[in-house]
Amino acid sequence: MSDDMHMEIISAYKKKVLFTTHALNQMNLSDRMILREEVIETILEGKVIEEYSEDQRGKSCLVCSNIKSGRTIHVVCAPKDDYLAIITAYIPTSDKWEKNLKSRRKT
Repeated sequence: MSDDMHMEIISAYKKKVLFTTHALNQMNLSDRMILREEVIETILEGKVIEEYSEDQRGKSCLVCSNIKSGRTIHVVCAPKDDYLAIITAYIPTSDKWEKNLKSRRKT
């Protein structure tokens, strides 16, 4: 995926980070409990594995990272002119993702 998109993410991150209500709700589910710091680590250290350039809410992407705690986290984010929007964050599961957790399972 695009290094250009990751550069856009980092640029927006340096300005401001806003978590949507949906993202915070997903992060606080008892089976996930994803910390803000883990989302930031994913954004900074992860790889863009999907881009959604035609999304109705604007350009966004899916970032994946195996963070220091050993968990793999997916973060959907949208770089805006003045901030980075965190749309959602979750722990990918093998029923929807291939073993590498970076490729969707074919249905």
